[in-house]
Amino acid sequence: MNNFFDDRKAKLETYQKNYRGKKDAVAKVAIPDNIFLKCPHCREFIIKDDYERSLSVCPKCNFHERLTPRERIVITCDSFEELFSDLNSANPLDFPGYPEKLKAYREETAEEEAVLTGIGILQGHQVAIAVLNSFFMMGSMGSVVGEKITRLVEKAIEDKLPLIIFSASGGARMQEGIFSLMQMAKTAAAIKRFSEAGLLYISVLTNPTTGGVLASFAFLGDVIIAEPGALIGFAGKRVIQQTIKQDLPSNFQSAEFQLEKGFVDMLVSRDKLNEVLIKILRLHEVDKWKN
Repeated sequence: MNNFFDDRKAKLETYQKNYRGKKDAVAKVAIPDNIFLKCPHCREFIIKDDYERSLSVCPKCNFHERLTPRERIVITCDSFEELFSDLNSANPLDFPGYPEKLKAYREETAEEEAVLTGIGILQGHQVAIAVLNSFFMMGSMGSVVGEKITRLVEKAIEDKLPLIIFSASGGARMQEGIFSLMQMAKTAAAIKRFSEAGLLYISVLTNPTTGGVLASFAFLGDVIIAEPGALIGFAGKRVIQQTIKQDLPSNFQSAEFQLEKGFVDMLVSRDKLNEVLIKILRLHEVDKWKN
């Protein structure tokens, strides 16, 4: 019996020794916290490297995450020269807390305003480009946003450049009241002059494009492109339903709905967007040569 218990004890000690060794080995294999992230739309875990390679598009549900203007410029342009960066918003209505809010957003985003404007090069094509910043007061259009876009359009007319605007906005900026609403007419008038000059304007609608931005320059493109799944509409869905006392389709105000109704010319995924933009620019150049 003593031999039996001695054998059991020896086996137990060997097992415990091996188990502890395995446990220690497992503990040493630490998984870094930044390998995975959760898609904000489908809530599935995805590999961060895959997500970044797909330009912030979820490989599982095709959700197109919002981009900062600098990120958009990097994936769109071979080179970029920023213009009108010296313009800053004032507080024409003495709206309480507005200067403090502007300051906070400037510090948070490292940008002066809700739009980035300049001249970019896309595979040899010189283009005037504006990108709205949904991370800066939800890309709302105040006096400076409207002024920068208008100046960019005038620059494009002067230099006979095609124009691309990436919209991402919650609409007019309420802190500037009528001064903000005036930008709708100002930008639309600039686009009208641009059109009369026979130049090409490509409007790219990203998530979200709403309110006064949609009702002005965003919907005035010669070619209107939308990213899949983008929210595109003027007033909110609940506001419309409460006003007309009717239920609306589940996909109401989606990019897919707008394409179906003819408000958008094409839906283009982010990984194919540059290819489509360059093709349109080339076709426009061929058309100019014919004329």
